[in-house]
Amino acid sequence: MATTETPRDSDSTKGAVGRVEEIQGVVLEATFNDGELPEIYNALEIDRGEAGTLVCEVQQHLGDDRVRAVAMDTTDGLARGTEVVDTGGPITVPVGEGTLGRIFNLLGEPIDLAGDVEYTERWPIHRPAPNVENLTPTTEMFETGIKVVDLLAPYAKGGKVGLFGGAGVGKTVLIQELINNLAQEHGGLSAFCGVGERSREGNDLWLEMKESGVIDKTMLVFGQMNEPPGARMRVALSGLTMAEYFREQGGQDVLLFIDNIFRFVQAGSEVSALLGRMPSQVGYQPTLETEMGLLQERITSTREGSVTSVQAIYVPADDLTDPAPASVFAHLNATTVLSRAISEKGIYPAVDPLDSTSTILKPDILGEEHFTVANRVKEILQRYKELQDIIAILGIDELSDEDKLIVGRARRVERFLSQPFFVAEQFTGTPGQYVPIAETIRGFQEIIDGQHDDVPESAFFLKGTIDDVVKAASGDKGDAKKEDEKADAKAGEEDEKVDAKAGEEDEKVDAKAGEEDEKLDAKAGKEDEEADGKDEDADGKDEDAG
Repeated sequence: MATTETPRDSDSTKGAVGRVEEIQGVVLEATFNDGELPEIYNALEIDRGEAGTLVCEVQQHLGDDRVRAVAMDTTDGLARGTEVVDTGGPITVPVGEGTLGRIFNLLGEPIDLAGDVEYTERWPIHRPAPNVENLTPTTEMFETGIKVVDLLAPYAKGGKVGLFGGAGVGKTVLIQELINNLAQEHGGLSAFCGVGERSREGNDLWLEMKESGVIDKTMLVFGQMNEPPGARMRVALSGLTMAEYFREQGGQDVLLFIDNIFRFVQAGSEVSALLGRMPSQVGYQPTLETEMGLLQERITSTREGSVTSVQAIYVPADDLTDPAPASVFAHLNATTVLSRAISEKGIYPAVDPLDSTSTILKPDILGEEHFTVANRVKEILQRYKELQDIIAILGIDELSDEDKLIVGRARRVERFLSQPFFVAEQFTGTPGQYVPIAETIRGFQEIIDGQHDDVPESAFFLKGTIDDVVKAASGDKGDAKKEDEKADAKAGEEDEKVDAKAGEEDEKVDAKAGEEDEKLDAKAGKEDEEADGKDEDADGKDEDAG
């Protein structure tokens, strides 16, 4: 079991009093008496009266008993000569069951107006990474129950995942579903760190978590973009510390969300120049890789439990070679890319199956069957992508029979990658589904083998397992049969009406024809009688002449 002692604890300097000598933005310098110099990362407190206590963190020793520290809040109103008190250790945050369902700032102070937090101990935010001997020797897959993730870009337990996505493509819903599935299926917990993002988004996330019922299994720590860089620079460490407690003391699998990891780097860059450091490339701090490594190396699996991290990553100007995102990529085990083009098709989650990657997509980790099916699915989708230009110009009828078959299966695969989410039930009206990886593999195996080529594409949309697809298709066929029977019955009734009408018309025509015949017969008889009379007159004249 990992130790919980405070590293670099300095009881000898606890309570030492110094004076503020210089203030530059969020960075200040203070002097202490000889032999009472606070250690690096020690927390300093400044009493500002009604404005509350300002906490600063020691970053540098300058000599002559002077230290340089970064303030965790605004320094407005602070004056030279103000007393500074050394706390004797780093910033600490409360840990334990009492943190669940609550919202904190980086100092571990509740900001949700729900009263005090019940806790038995506080842990320092600066902690060493787990020892190598304590790490899990094998790599395991972390099952999320989300088909597209588990099949094509699986997460490693204790790994780090980069989440790429713009506004409105379903990033928050995906995060909520991961939190829900971890809590419901694995009994795990989640920690959410809002680093330098919008306060409105944090508030919306909290309200949505309350509505979806996952808040009780989550702790939230925020240092948003309206706060000083000191707070944004340390809030990720506060959230990670709370998550580490449950890994080390509770033996749990914890999911850690960091939104946005770029803001962590950006905050360090803001204070770097004020600390007197020479900027590195593109103006970033020269300690960029070190700071990132200290955070990322603590996110791992141990023999007790695991912390698996999902980190939203902002890419400045879409430049993947920018030092900030590039420093994150080196630590990632998987990337999940959310695509606007896929979301526009109405397919959710809008994960791009070709751009998303995972380092554990290997047969020796996942098994031969999983690896083979995933690669075949990607091959079909890639071929479909290549054929789309031809289809757009010439039409699908110009494709070869083999390509037509691939397109049909690819479209079914694409729709089967969609899935109803638990946290979206109240909006879609469709019950959410957790799909085990074995069911996911079986479903896609059957599709790419052509077992469901006769099933309509629409039957694959927003379904959990392949059995749901078959059931929906059978229901559609039954409905179609009923419709055909109705159509046949209606057609029979129409035919009877037409026949009856035709019979009436025939009778009328026959009656009319009979009348015409009678008239003609009568006329002919009359004409015959007149002719006979004329003949008789002629005969009489002949007799007289004789």
